[in-house]
Amino acid sequence: MERHTHAHDGGLVVFHIGMTIRKPHRPDQWLPVLTAMPPMLAELERNKAEAARGEATDLGFLGAETLLGGKGPWVVQYWRSVEQLYAYASLGDRAHVPAWRAFNKAARAHPEAVGIWHETFVVPPGGVETIYANGARIGLGAATGTVPAQHRGRAARDRLGSTISAEASAQAAHV
Repeated sequence: MERHTHAHDGGLVVFHIGMTIRKPHRPDQWLPVLTAMPPMLAELERNKAEAARGEATDLGFLGAETLLGGKGPWVVQYWRSVEQLYAYASLGDRAHVPAWRAFNKAARAHPEAVGIWHETFVVPPGGVETIYANGARIGLGAATGTVPAQHRGRAARDRLGSTISAEASAQAAHV
């Protein structure tokens, strides 16, 4: 079996952002929220490519996965640092600030139609373990590339890193 792990070294930020559709029968109220995310992700992907070519300042975005759940869609994003995530969120010349303002305006007019949420996780160096078997590439591996799993160790506890307690490593190995 072919096994790989993520290629990223160092710490990172995992950012979840999503929406809950509370009035499915009112797409006029939730569709603008839904359609705001793709332009932001496209902007971030463009910047990532431009920064890799030395044509732009790196915003710190590593990649993202869009998911669909029973309560609505959400996106899992990977960033180099929380400072870069927050900096992007406040750049007035980028897609986020206008989308945020539009959501706030719509939310005041129709507070019962759609909700948004986010969660931010700061992951220290050595604090993430991944495995991708037989060609599966998703999440952090899709965002940063993969390397053979033995690059970080044969078992989950080896790949997780020495900064995690032995108990947490043992629990992760049983997952």
